[in-house]
Amino acid sequence: MRRARLYLITPPSIELDTFSSALQDALAGGDVACVQLRLKDAPDAEVLRIGATLKRIVQDASAAFILNDRPDLAAKLDADGVHVGQSDASTAQARAQLGKDKIVGATCHNSRHLAMEAAEAGADYVAFGAFYPTETKEPIHWADPEILEIWQETMETPCVAIGGITIDNAEPLVRAGADFLAVSAGVWHHPEGPRAAVAAFNALFDRLEA
Repeated sequence: MRRARLYLITPPSIELDTFSSALQDALAGGDVACVQLRLKDAPDAEVLRIGATLKRIVQDASAAFILNDRPDLAAKLDADGVHVGQSDASTAQARAQLGKDKIVGATCHNSRHLAMEAAEAGADYVAFGAFYPTETKEPIHWADPEILEIWQETMETPCVAIGGITIDNAEPLVRAGADFLAVSAGVWHHPEGPRAAVAAFNALFDRLEA
């Protein structure tokens, strides 16, 4: 069983100075594979302004900086990659815009068919969810941990579990085969702070790998 890793997603709105400190605190807590900047309703200029600052912080911590939804802005930022949903650019379009060396991930809800299509189109990972209720957005699709088990048995493309994940409910998803856990509020709203949350997730991953 591969050791799972943490995939951090930013809060839905950001005050740059305050969040920069929170992000540095989180990244000091232990291994983080990547950080996705997710600002759904922000103007392009705001995404580029915030992204330029956060990219440096993320990359200085040896994590990958991923932009949500927008391959065009990811290219402008020279981000490490982009994550696209089913209503955004396709996996193939994102790959064409960013080139072969960047990370392209795809939302696949609860559909192995969508995930297989994304993998065949060159996605570096596929994301399943939501597994639990989440405050970040209202889920339309619900996934069962079994989809992670089946995916691991049949496909080689890494899979991400997303949706309402906290340190208290994460273990079944790791045991089912999630390569990455995508977490937002479970880190930023952790009662002991972001650094403690990241440390707790890493302790869980270490325990389940042993």
